[in-house]
Order: sequence, then structure tokens, then C-alpha cells
Amino acid sequence: MIKDIQEAIIRLKTEKKVTILAHSYQAEEIQEVADYTGDSFKLAQLAADDKNDTLIMCGVHFMAEACKILSPNKKVILSCPTAGCPMAEQVSPEELVELKKMYPGYTVVAYINTTAALKEHCDVCVTSSSAVEICRKIENENILFIPDCNLGAYVKEQLPEKNFKLISGGCPIHAAVSEDDVISTKTAHPNALLLVHPECQPSVCKYADYIGSTSGIVNFAIKSDAKEFIIGTEISIAEHLQYICPDKAFYTLSKGLICPNMKSTTLIDVYNCLIGKGGLEIKMSDEQIRRSSVCIDRMLELG
Repeated sequence: MIKDIQEAIIRLKTEKKVTILAHSYQAEEIQEVADYTGDSFKLAQLAADDKNDTLIMCGVHFMAEACKILSPNKKVILSCPTAGCPMAEQVSPEELVELKKMYPGYTVVAYINTTAALKEHCDVCVTSSSAVEICRKIENENILFIPDCNLGAYVKEQLPEKNFKLISGGCPIHAAVSEDDVISTKTAHPNALLLVHPECQPSVCKYADYIGSTSGIVNFAIKSDAKEFIIGTEISIAEHLQYICPDKAFYTLSKGLICPNMKSTTLIDVYNCLIGKGGLEIKMSDEQIRRSSVCIDRMLELG
């Protein structure tokens, strides 16, 4: 049944000239029909250069918005309309306006995992892989980093010359991983390298053999000569790596590292988008796109 649906999706996307984007946290059967897989912003960049005028994002809402910002003339469809991101919605534009009043003169750095409406009020955007480099290049020593305080703490540690103001926010899935999880998993697998996402708490990151973005974790595991790894990010990454590197062993840092929003997208959702019976088209005015693209353009300049 799954193979039949996949074959139908591949046929329809070819006939209708549709590009399918799948975030790294999507299920294996969805990644298999995607044209591009990877981290959120990289997908948006690849989609912008793609020849097709219709994009289906298998991810969450802010990722589809990023695609629309970079591809304003293309039709962007979020495959599962209810797939959101708690972190992206933790700070409202109104709250950020008040924060900027509290910290005048600070450069507002926004994690890419934010809504387009919030990006309109930020100076520069960052990804988990580019955050340190971009914050280093910002001339202002005072930085207001939103919304993930764990990623912000990681960047702050790398750049002691900067003055960071962090707010209480972040990915609830990564933040729920504890130091006890690390100790128990490393005890069970003493020869495994620990690879973690910087959205994890500092108390978790301090044990890591590698800290980096999702794609960074995947690339590290593929290239490493080690044979065992503990994966400290969404549980699907350990699964994908098992397919890519069947000669290596991958263990999840915590059974709680499951994103329900990412898991809400199904293969049928993708199929329904292609037959015109599902999905949510992302619509933004020219002015909204212009305002929210300023911080992304600045990221690309600095990155």
C-alpha cells in the first residue's frame, strides 16, 4: 500500500511539475518521495532555485513561510495545515516590540524557527549552523537573541566578547532532555559518541562529542570512523542514519525526543495536496514578504 501511494505521488508531482520538500524530521516514507530533504532554511534556498512553480512543504508552518519569503512568485503549500511549531510562536510581535523598548540599542537576532510576523521586527536571522558565525560578525556587542535560550546560551559561550540578552523560550522537545538522560544513555552505551543539537540544555550539551544542526549531526555521523552514536535530536534522525549507515549503531538520547508536529504529516497528506484536496496554501502580501525578508537578507549577507 505504501509503495503504491509513493508511486502515485511520484507520478503526479512529475505530471504537475510540483517540487516536494521534506524536513529531516519527516518519516522515511515521505523523504523517499521528496525532491529535497534537509534543514528548514536550506530547503527554502533549494526551492528558490528550483524550476517548478509549486512547492509542497512537508514540515511546519514557519518553514512554509520561509519558502514563500524566498520564492514569493511560487505557490507554497504546507502539506499538513495543523503542523505548527511551539517555539516559533512563543514570542508575539507585540511582545518583541516591548522587549526592544527594554533593550534599546541591541541588535535583535532571531532564530529561523520564528513566524514571518516576528521576523518583521528583527534585525538578522540565524540558523543553528550559522548562529555563531553571524553573531560574531555583528558589529554591535549587544545582542537580544530570540526565542531559544538554549541555542542562545550555546552561541554566548562561543562568543564571550559579546553581551547577550536571552529570553525564556525554546524547543520544548529538545529542552525536555535532562542530564540524567545523558548519564543513563552513556552508561548503557559507553563507546558511543554523543551528538546533540544546541537546542538542548547546556547541562546536556556539556557532555557532547559534537554539537550542531540536524544536518551537521547527520554529516558528522556519516563521516566519522566511530561505530556507535547517541543522537541528541529528534528521534527520526537516528532512524534515517540507520538506513544510511547500516554498519553503524545509533541510539536515541531520549524516547521523548519526538516532535508531534513533524509526525502529524502523513504520506496521504502529500498525496491529497497533489490531487487538490488538502494542504494549506501560504499567502502573504508583498509588503509582508518585504518586511520579513529584511532579516533573512541580512543573514545571507553575513553568512
